[in-house]
Amino acid sequence: MERIPLVYFMVLFPVLVLGCFTWLLARHPTSLYPPTDFKDERNYLEAQRIARATGALVAANLASTSGKSPDQAVAEAVAAIDQAPRRGEEGRCILWVDDRPENNRLLRDAMREFGIDVHIALSTQQALDALRRQEFSAIISDMGRVEGPQEGYVLLEAVRSQGLRLPFFIYAGSNLDEHRKEALRRGAQLSTNDANELFRQVIRTVSGDVS
Repeated sequence: MERIPLVYFMVLFPVLVLGCFTWLLARHPTSLYPPTDFKDERNYLEAQRIARATGALVAANLASTSGKSPDQAVAEAVAAIDQAPRRGEEGRCILWVDDRPENNRLLRDAMREFGIDVHIALSTQQALDALRRQEFSAIISDMGRVEGPQEGYVLLEAVRSQGLRLPFFIYAGSNLDEHRKEALRRGAQLSTNDANELFRQVIRTVSGDVS
């Protein structure tokens, strides 16, 4: 009987440590890097930026419907940040079309840490109006909106019919292979429900790194 508490401790302690680390990374990522760890201020600021982006991406993964465990969310977010090109030209802006933009706040935060501004449109018409007024580096759209269950495709067709070749990414609830292929067939660059994949592809595209 005296071994039972020890067994519980050995099983639960790693989970507790991982949970604390995940919480710290998601909520207070900049606390992981004291200024004394770096030789100059630029390196420190860069590490702070990467930490904030990683924390936002981890939180976006945990808030998604992908069902990822905390350790998987951390590992995949770190890998996505590591694979993303370093901060490129400032002032780049993407158009994000979603009638529930609060669901994507964390992912937008991660992108902004990489120098990408985000303009939000709540409908297809708002998106088309924005495209007439401003130049964007890429478009992200959800699929179903109040306007219709396949409104992402409606917007994509409208954009392509105007001769706009902007990179178009669909961020929806499905990651089925058939939906990914259909999006590519219609002229999109990607359809996914994975925050890491969307982040990685958008950063690469906007930065001009399409390798």
